[in-house]
Amino acid sequence: MSESASLYERLGGTYGIAGAVDILVDRLFENAAVNANEAVHAHHGNPANAPGYKFLVTAWSIQAAGGPECYPGLDMKKAHESLSISEPDFDAVAMEISATLNFCGVPAAEHQEFMDIIESYRSMVVAPEHQHADSVAV
Repeated sequence: MSESASLYERLGGTYGIAGAVDILVDRLFENAAVNANEAVHAHHGNPANAPGYKFLVTAWSIQAAGGPECYPGLDMKKAHESLSISEPDFDAVAMEISATLNFCGVPAAEHQEFMDIIESYRSMVVAPEHQHADSVAV
């Protein structure tokens, strides 16, 4: 693949990203640390929500990685504002994303590039009352 290929292309396009998200969402729904937040558990605790959540996370990931604009959901700040996400909550999800990328064999450069995207959303996802001044993304 050419060096000018987008991250979306280097991650395998829609099929590669959807495959990873399928694994990721199953992991998130089972992760005790992720579900320790009651507002998150209200969503992740309902298996009926998994297909829709997989669709939204896939579409968001495609778009965030430089693929086609296809994400129909709320912006990250609005989507998370009622969940009172803490720094440890964010870290638990980021750990699952990283572990899923490892499990799927994503090369180190693409892994880091995607995790940098995830990290860039920290300040939009973590509730203001939980943000540490030294961890707010710029």
